[in-house]
Amino acid sequence: MLGLKTWTTGAVVLCVIGGPAVTWADFKPSKTCDLVVHGGPGSGNDLFARALAAMIEQEKLAPVRFNVLNKPGGGSATASAYLASKPGDAHTLGIFTNVWMTDPLVQEAAKVSIHKDLTPIARMVIEPALVAVRADSPYKTLKDFVQAATAKSAQLKQSGGSITSRDNLIRQMIMKQTGANWSYISFPSGSERLAALLGGHVDLMVVDPSEGIEQIRSGKLRALAQVADKRLAVLKDVPTLSEAGFNIAKTPQIRGVVGPPGLPADAVAYYENLLEKVTRSASWRKYVAENHFEAGFGKSAETRKFLALYENDIREQLKEVGAKVVR
Repeated sequence: MLGLKTWTTGAVVLCVIGGPAVTWADFKPSKTCDLVVHGGPGSGNDLFARALAAMIEQEKLAPVRFNVLNKPGGGSATASAYLASKPGDAHTLGIFTNVWMTDPLVQEAAKVSIHKDLTPIARMVIEPALVAVRADSPYKTLKDFVQAATAKSAQLKQSGGSITSRDNLIRQMIMKQTGANWSYISFPSGSERLAALLGGHVDLMVVDPSEGIEQIRSGKLRALAQVADKRLAVLKDVPTLSEAGFNIAKTPQIRGVVGPPGLPADAVAYYENLLEKVTRSASWRKYVAENHFEAGFGKSAETRKFLALYENDIREQLKEVGAKVVR
């Protein structure tokens, strides 16, 4: 599995494109910038994009506002295709997650490669997750749930995002390892997935810590395991997947920023610098702490290399669970 170290940042590299060197100072956005997200309002990447836009505005880091543009559909396919249709547009960016790598591997219609066809700008965070049930659930541990799913094949249900999301990949790997079987129901937004669990329509969810911990504290959810390399400080009694006895491949959720194809080098450098400034702000540090993210900033070249390597990891994970890989 690809090592997930925090990338070392350095000075902005001067870029030469058939002429004199340019730096981020040679480009500044002159109109509202769109942040394209692949989920609906309330989804994880929508909330991340809105938080990022708010911090840029609050810290007065850019001369223009950033607007969140929701492009749900086909997992990430609609959003990535929209971004790909804006070559060289320095006022349109996208918020990517793992599905921007996974979808092109399993969907013929998802033709846009994030690291080949688009312009990676920055990796921002690594996001852990919680495997959770309702607080009144009879399942006290993840092994309890898996044993029940083995005995009651296809009767238990899990809510989640796209079928190519980390949620479903974790499900597939655990089912293959254990012989258990439970259903997966996709919802377009995180709030709908959570509502399905709280309402008793499903039995399990892989939930973001920012949502899950609040629900645990209020006595509505119980965490069975953590999708992380080490336990979160606020959930010291909840084991990681490996500690719970499930030695499956690591599936870190990555969030970052990507641009359209052919984004000018000075625009790339500007946005690299802008996003690095965001990560140095007090509001960002507070946001990362409150949402239990792992800081993982990396600039364009580093992020492109990382995405290419991680895509290979995901391809092998999909093959391992028997998914049809088309690329």
